Amino acid sequence: MGGPGDPPEGTPEGAPTGGEDEYRSVVFDESFVRAARLQEFSAQERMADHSPAVRRRPPLQRGLSRQALILVLLIAIAFGTAIYMGVRHPYQTPATQPAEPLRMTVIPLAPQTAVPGARSTAKLYADSPAAQFRIGADGVTMPASRRTAHFSDGQVVTALTTAKDYLVESSLDPSVLTGGATRPVRVLLDPQQLDQFDQSFEHPVADGRHAPTGWLVRFDATRAQLADKKIRVQGTLQAAEFDANTLEVIADHTFVYALKPAGANAEAKASLFTVRRELHFRFDRDDLRMHQAQLAVSYVQAGPLACSEDSVSRFRPLLAGQTAKAGGPAGTDPYATGSATALCGSLARSAQPKV
Repeated sequence: MGGPGDPPEGTPEGAPTGGEDEYRSVVFDESFVRAARLQEFSAQERMADHSPAVRRRPPLQRGLSRQALILVLLIAIAFGTAIYMGVRHPYQTPATQPAEPLRMTVIPLAPQTAVPGARSTAKLYADSPAAQFRIGADGVTMPASRRTAHFSDGQVVTALTTAKDYLVESSLDPSVLTGGATRPVRVLLDPQQLDQFDQSFEHPVADGRHAPTGWLVRFDATRAQLADKKIRVQGTLQAAEFDANTLEVIADHTFVYALKPAGANAEAKASLFTVRRELHFRFDRDDLRMHQAQLAVSYVQAGPLACSEDSVSRFRPLLAGQTAKAGGPAGTDPYATGSATALCGSLARSAQPKV
């Protein structure tokens, strides 16, 4: 009987035995190989104890999944709702309100005595209530601006600035005062008021709607000229909301002009002419963006004028030494607050230079 390491049929002849051959344990003869049982496993058997290295993809389903159908349906509903709300939304931004026509009142003030005059305009101003007034645009001072419930600080400043520009162009520009120019004022108006503005100059009428002197200050250049371009000004600007879509600026200013007869030489005496203007400006958001204004109310007192003269198309001032016809209503002071109700007033003596 062979040992545990012997081949099944015994040790072959001639082969070394015992410990004489150190490689005896790894040598297989033909009978050993034939007796060995060979078994080959299938691929599935070989992978039985191992996880697959690559994840299997689920079979591709034909058509849209339930989740995709739900998503498409939700998108369609949202899109339809947006279209419906855009067409039928009850809170759409209201359309811009049409600008109202300007309502104006122009009251001439007649002097009670002869109009004072002097060769020095500085003396005239020094002896009048306008002695402490500022000169030109510096007299149209800007107030501290604050935002409102529906308008920002910048929008309030824009409204105040536009109102000031209108006052400067319509009350201080020499080309407007005596040259007959209108464009510097016209470009600052809301386009909806341009027809009324143009009609006022083409066909002036004392109907409270179409007086050029309700829009701007204009002198009869055939009668008077500026003796001093340093016009004295004092007044206030106030801004507040008129409604949720409209800002309102109220301007109340007194302008004092030194005038001489048209064509007069340097030795001719000058006299003062006073215009008090209370203007109500309104601004919607389009006006603020375009730097334009709607002029809603214009209340004007001006003198010295003769009540019999036409003060609708232009002012024809009474100059140094001239007097108004006797008679007339009670005195009115354009330097004082409050509003006159007469269509022609009397210029208070306190409003004239003491010369």
